[in-house]
Amino acid sequence: MLPFIDIPKLDAYFYIAILILVPLEIVALILYMKAIKLSPLSVTLPFLALSPIFMIFTSNLILGERVDKFGIIGILITAIGAYLLNINTAKHGILEPFKAIRRERGSMYMIIVAFIYSITSNFGKMAILHSSPLFFASIYLPILSAALFPVLMWENQGKVKQLFSNLTIFSLIGLSVVFATITHFLAVNLIEVPYVISVKRTSLLFGIMFGAIWFKETNIRERLIGGIIMIIGVIIIALF
Repeated sequence: MLPFIDIPKLDAYFYIAILILVPLEIVALILYMKAIKLSPLSVTLPFLALSPIFMIFTSNLILGERVDKFGIIGILITAIGAYLLNINTAKHGILEPFKAIRRERGSMYMIIVAFIYSITSNFGKMAILHSSPLFFASIYLPILSAALFPVLMWENQGKVKQLFSNLTIFSLIGLSVVFATITHFLAVNLIEVPYVISVKRTSLLFGIMFGAIWFKETNIRERLIGGIIMIIGVIIIALF
């Protein structure tokens, strides 16, 4: 994309944002992959809905963006949704659904990912404000890929054979990431970050359904209800 877009004048804030973003994104990406490998999609993905809640604090701290008092109501509703994700364990005690979250390593990893994303989304907006959405989307993924390559080599003991093992699937994933990244950065350039992430997190419902269809995951009804309630909480945070 670089040959077809204007190259903006970059300042120190842009480079500071990049330096903070890259290591955080690497950690988040690795934990994200570990989470969906260890635990069902219907259990892990809904916890990404927590990132707008974390953003009530991180957006205010980093960008000075504020969400009003309805944020507390949204937080409580989202917590109820998280409780319902494991409601089938409530027969063993009222606090058992929250204990189930703690026992499920994939869920714990995804909560950490949601917190990291609440930070990186703000620094991503900072980088965009000091460059442009398309320019940042064009250079950020290559920078992140270059930074992840040594991690890949270390994990695979220097072998690159796996890179070409599922070329069609990897290419489709890559194109999906490209379009998602471009539209994400165009969105955060237009409105406050918590609002963008709130809409983006509706993807967790698709994740729950895909878990049921592709991986035959169980207890989908209560997890879908829990996911919908979490999204309602996020929408309240965003709209009010």
